[in-house]
Amino acid sequence: MNHFEKPETPYHFIIGIDLGTTNSAVAYVRLTQDGLPSEDRTVRFMKIPQLVAAGEIDRRPVLPSFLYIPGSYDLPPESTALPWDPERKDVVGEFAREQGALVPGRLVSSAKSWLAHGGVDRTSPILPWGEASVEKKISPVEASARYLLHMRESWNHSMARGREEYALENQLVVITVPASFDEVARELTVSAARQAGIGRFVLLEEPLAAFYAWISRHETDWQSSMKAGQIILVCDVGGGTTDFTIVAVREGEKGLRFDRLAVGDHLILGGDNMDHALGRFLEKRLMGQPGKLDTRRWRQLSHQCRKAKEVLLNDQARERSLDITIMGSGGKLIGSTLKTTVTRDEVRELVMDGFFPMVSIDEVPQGERRRGLTEWGLPYAQDPAVTRHMSDFWKRFQDLLQKETGRDGPVPDYLLFNGGALGPVPIRKRLKEVVKGWFQDIAGPDWTPKALDNPHPELAVAIGAAYYGLVRAGEGIRIGAGSPRSYYVEVVAGDKKSREDSRAAVCLVPRGSEEGFETHLLNPAFEVLANQPVSFQLFSSSTRLGDRLGDVVELNEEEISIIPPIRTVLRYGKKAGAVSLPVQLAVRLTEVGTLEVWCESRQTPHRWRLQFDVRQEVDSSPASDPPGETLEQAVVEKARDKIRSALGGGTPGARVPPESITKDLEEILDTRKEKWSIPLARKLADALLDSQEGRKFSQQHEERWFNLLGFCLRPGFGDPADEWRMNEVWKIYLRGMQWSNRVSCRVEFWIFLRRVAGGLTAGRQLQIYREVSPALQSPGTRKSSGRIALPSRLNRQEETEIWMALANCERLSLEDKISLGRLLLQKMRKSARPQEYWALSRFGTRVPLYGPLNRVIPGQEASSWIRTLFSLHLPPKEAVGQALVQLARLTGDRERDVPEEDRQKVASFIENLPRFTHLQQILMNREPVLTQQEREWMFGEALPSGLVLSE
Repeated sequence: MNHFEKPETPYHFIIGIDLGTTNSAVAYVRLTQDGLPSEDRTVRFMKIPQLVAAGEIDRRPVLPSFLYIPGSYDLPPESTALPWDPERKDVVGEFAREQGALVPGRLVSSAKSWLAHGGVDRTSPILPWGEASVEKKISPVEASARYLLHMRESWNHSMARGREEYALENQLVVITVPASFDEVARELTVSAARQAGIGRFVLLEEPLAAFYAWISRHETDWQSSMKAGQIILVCDVGGGTTDFTIVAVREGEKGLRFDRLAVGDHLILGGDNMDHALGRFLEKRLMGQPGKLDTRRWRQLSHQCRKAKEVLLNDQARERSLDITIMGSGGKLIGSTLKTTVTRDEVRELVMDGFFPMVSIDEVPQGERRRGLTEWGLPYAQDPAVTRHMSDFWKRFQDLLQKETGRDGPVPDYLLFNGGALGPVPIRKRLKEVVKGWFQDIAGPDWTPKALDNPHPELAVAIGAAYYGLVRAGEGIRIGAGSPRSYYVEVVAGDKKSREDSRAAVCLVPRGSEEGFETHLLNPAFEVLANQPVSFQLFSSSTRLGDRLGDVVELNEEEISIIPPIRTVLRYGKKAGAVSLPVQLAVRLTEVGTLEVWCESRQTPHRWRLQFDVRQEVDSSPASDPPGETLEQAVVEKARDKIRSALGGGTPGARVPPESITKDLEEILDTRKEKWSIPLARKLADALLDSQEGRKFSQQHEERWFNLLGFCLRPGFGDPADEWRMNEVWKIYLRGMQWSNRVSCRVEFWIFLRRVAGGLTAGRQLQIYREVSPALQSPGTRKSSGRIALPSRLNRQEETEIWMALANCERLSLEDKISLGRLLLQKMRKSARPQEYWALSRFGTRVPLYGPLNRVIPGQEASSWIRTLFSLHLPPKEAVGQALVQLARLTGDRERDVPEEDRQKVASFIENLPRFTHLQQILMNREPVLTQQEREWMFGEALPSGLVLSE
């Protein structure tokens, strides 16, 4: 099949770009003047000009994927100039990596791993991670764009040389991504390429690219050495990710052909992890235990460990050991310098035993899937053993392989090793031994898998990407590579209930669908609420077989990956309110390699593009959601009528007293308010929003209204229409209270704000902080508090509620949170309430409820708060212990973690508390997710679906 789209102006080159975690590379194929493949299809690689030292330019086969952001007096002004940009300030490539080893706080690394990290806003300037001293940070997307920009500019400087028709942006470009990248990470890669000025390109998965590189060397002889039914296992372990792919040899119409059958899950596991493991090993030798070095010196050690690993694992290296030196700082530069030596045997033992141990086929990765440790903020795979992940991958696809190849006991006949981490011969030999041990009972004692040659592992992906461009032009050997995943959208299947351990969904894209696949899903019929925000939850699965387009299926949690939701407003009609609209979904697998989803009206020509939420901060759904009752619509309407009669308009004589409204609702619904489901609570909230006029009737009406509305909207997110509701809430805030001169009414207002704060944007939270925080200053320094009229001396209860409302604003900046926390600590020196301990722990929490990780205050600041608290002679109470645990809990992220001595002091404090075991588990467990019990403590709810199946 020919996918080559001839442009108006012919291409002159096909260019393959390996955008790597640690190194990037460029390869290319020349085309004829007509833009067609020539007889000479040789794939060449470009040596990339880059800074290799201050003011020194040289060409290298690879571009190290590092970005250095110099300080004002860090480097001489002219030392970062490039031939094509004399004014360039930031540094990309080899010099960036080397200078970053000296000043690690200004170095951006592992940008590709950050692209796949859903716990942060990947479009926000968060890198270098945890470094407050860097004046201008950049986002993971921008960092990736900078590497691509450097490659584009260096190509145009070296290859195009002023000829516009030879410029990289005017060629067919193939950019590689990990096979395990989800749709959001792929779309962010697309965004980075476009930011770099590369408008025409396609994406290719890295393991396939590595295999294409092998094919490019064996176009004429591979069929003589392989036969139908054989299997190739591609193991790609790079600087930041581990990818597994299975390719099968099959009988085709014109002889043998290749088909890609399976890909693995996303694993942030690679050379970076080995550097950190070696670093922790040496840190223990230097400091007595790991975790003792501060962030700056830990970065120094990690970079030196990377160099030591590369040198000592090199098969041709003469060195048997290397010295490691960690410099001190300031006046203690010499006295605090740390030195040690690491040997080749130590590095090999650590890497081989820790990352490539001998394991049986039955061993599974330790720890739960999708829950990993962190270092420098990244969620690394919890089990570092590549071999265990490989066995898990193979077993998950055994049934598929048996079905697709017709072999009773399928085995990997060939292994292809790729990635810098698999360069050393002992590691490749170990992997062969492991695989041989798995299948000797099936294949016989003399059987051993054959390793396919890969002479340039650092360039193979780029070479394969360029060769794939030829394949798209109808030349070369094509790998059948339909989608290795099926895609689904979650639905609420009418009155049918899903099993507690599964989720109902409709298959949008069947497994094996080819690039360019496009369909309009006519059945089943959908209904969606227009003119209000809705949420579409998508899943993917690489293991489910046989699901067809439009099938309504039950998905087990263990067989799916959750894609960040699509949130949007489907605008329909002029000034129309919420409308239930019959729709159908349309999907397309683009040539770029991404998934497009559309929603189409069945009644009109309206069509809406649904965009993935690339700024998703956390998965707001708990691990298991409490089942909610389905109430008759008449009962719900009766409850809404009760709200209108008690808190809405009407004549004074017909009004129902507001004091008993909550109790009345519980009786009508026959359910305590704590058991109200989110859909029910939001329906009641909508009735309350429609009854705003009733606030002015009396102080009691407004108090009840704020109290009940906040309860029904908590925590501000969790329902598709909450964005619209939060806009209504913001209008309420701007208008202010009707009875603001009454303390009890203001107290209810602050409680209301605390409950809905999670749904407010960062800008709105900031405005509340700026208008309210002056009221928290001491009376002598207190300023006006903006639109909210407050007395010169606050009532103690009201002041406490203000603190709690601000504490739930997780999107506030680090500076604002630190300022508030220090001010609260100062107040607590005199006396402290349990609610103030709670507020302090929310300002300084190590694991946020809904905010991004880049808004978590540094561990050193949290440490100072903990030490201040212990100086206050803390009462042995549950609230105090819970607060201390939230401030000190272990995350594995060195930037967020407090020193171990602080955590141990907290552990000693909670020993005599009733829930000691539970609190200790939270304190010492590195799980990066919140338990259901913690979510309840911090206001957590589930996120329902945005689609309902029509009857």
